[in-house]
Amino acid sequence: MLSAFVSAFRTPDLRRKILFTLGLIALYRLGAALPSPGVDYRAVQDCVDLVSGGESAGIYQLINLFSGGALLQLSVFAIGIMPYITASIIVQLLTVVIPRFEELRKEGQAGQTKMTQYTRYLSIALAVLQSTGLVALAARGQLLQGCQQDILADTSIFGMVIIVLVMTAGAALVMWFGEQITERGVGNGMSLLIFAGIAARIPIDGKSILDTRGGLVFSVVCVAVLGIIVAVVFVEQGQRRIPVQYAKRVVGRKMYGGSSTYLPLKVNQAGVIPVIFASSLLYLPNLISQLTGSATATEPSWWQEIIQTYLVNPSNPVYIAVYFAMIVFFTYFYVAITFNPEERADEMKKFGGFIPGYRPGKPTADYLNYVLSRITLPGSIYLGTVAVLPNVFLDMGNSGAVANLPFGGTAVLIMVSVGLDTVKQIESQLMNRNYEGFLK
Repeated sequence: MLSAFVSAFRTPDLRRKILFTLGLIALYRLGAALPSPGVDYRAVQDCVDLVSGGESAGIYQLINLFSGGALLQLSVFAIGIMPYITASIIVQLLTVVIPRFEELRKEGQAGQTKMTQYTRYLSIALAVLQSTGLVALAARGQLLQGCQQDILADTSIFGMVIIVLVMTAGAALVMWFGEQITERGVGNGMSLLIFAGIAARIPIDGKSILDTRGGLVFSVVCVAVLGIIVAVVFVEQGQRRIPVQYAKRVVGRKMYGGSSTYLPLKVNQAGVIPVIFASSLLYLPNLISQLTGSATATEPSWWQEIIQTYLVNPSNPVYIAVYFAMIVFFTYFYVAITFNPEERADEMKKFGGFIPGYRPGKPTADYLNYVLSRITLPGSIYLGTVAVLPNVFLDMGNSGAVANLPFGGTAVLIMVSVGLDTVKQIESQLMNRNYEGFLK
C-alpha cells in the first residue's frame, strides 16, 4: 500500500490529484473549526467540554462524528455532508417509486446528470431544515443539555436567520468540495470528507479515554480496534465469485467472446449506507421530542418519556436491539433496490453470457437472487454487529464511554472502507499509466 503512494507521488498527474484532494480536505477542516456568526465560541467550548462523554449528547454523536465535531460547536460546516448523503439515499429510494427516476437511471450519463441535479436541490432543502432545527435547539438550550450558558449571542429572528443561511451555505460548499474531489482528485469525495471528519476526532477522543479511564482501558480499546480493523478488512474484501461464460460470436471478419470471467458479489454489498440510514432514523424521534416539547416543562408527556428512556441512551438494550434490527432491514432493502438480478441476467443474455448450469433469462435471475439473499444475511449481521460494538463493549461502567465513537465499530468500518477504496483507485490509475508506457 505504501509503495503505491510512493509511486503515485512520483507520477506528476497523480501527484497533482492527491495534492488537490489534500488541499480541499484542509479547507474543509478549516471551515469545521470556524464558528458561525452570532455564536459565542467560548461558551460553546465550555458547554462541549461540560457535556463531553455524557448521555445528553449521545444521540448526536454519530452525526457529530461525521462532521468532525463541527455540529456541537455550531461552526460554518456544522451540517457537514449529512444533507447530501440523506438526499442521495432518498433519490435512490425514489427510483423504485417514481417511474421518471427509473427512466433517468437507464438513460446513462445524461440521466445521471439530471438525477445529480435533483440530489443537489434536495440537499439544499434538507440543509435548511437541519440548520433551522439545530439553531432552534441551541436557542432553547436543548442542544447541549446540562449547560447553563447562552451559546447564541444573538437570539433575535434576524440573528438566527443569518446563522441558518451561513450553515446552509457551508453545507452547499461542502457538497461542492466532495464533487470536486470526485471529479478532479482521488477517491470518492463525499467518503473522504467523512473520513477526514472521523480522523480529526481520533486524537481528542483517544486522549479522553486515556485521561478518564487510564492506560489499561486505553490499551484494551486499542487492541479491540486493531481486531475490528482486521475483521472489517477481511469481510470487506470477501466476495462470492459467480462464473460467467461468454459464447463466441462472429461479427464481420472478427470473432468475439469465448472468454470466461466471473461476477463478483460482495458480502457487504450495501456498504455503510444501512448504518447511516438507521442512525438518522433513530435521531429523528429525539429531535421531534425536543422541538415539540417546552424547555421549561417539568413533566414530559408519555411518548417523550418513552423516547428519553429507550431511544436516547446508546447503551440501553432496547436502543441496541432497535439499532441492530434497523441495520439488518435496511441492508436487505438497500441491496434489493441497488442490485437487480433481472437486469444483470438480461445484460449477460444480451452479450452472449451465461452461468454454467443455468439457462439465460429467468433461471439466471432466480439463481442470482438466491445467491444474493444467501450472502446478504451474513453481511447484514456483520454490519449490525460492528455498528453496535461501541454500545456494548465501550460501556465499561460509564455510559459516557460510548461517546468516544471514533474508536467504535461504525467509525472503523467507514475509515477502512474508504481507505481500501482510495488505495484501489490509486493502484488502478497507476496500472493504467504503466500499461500506457508499455504500449508506447
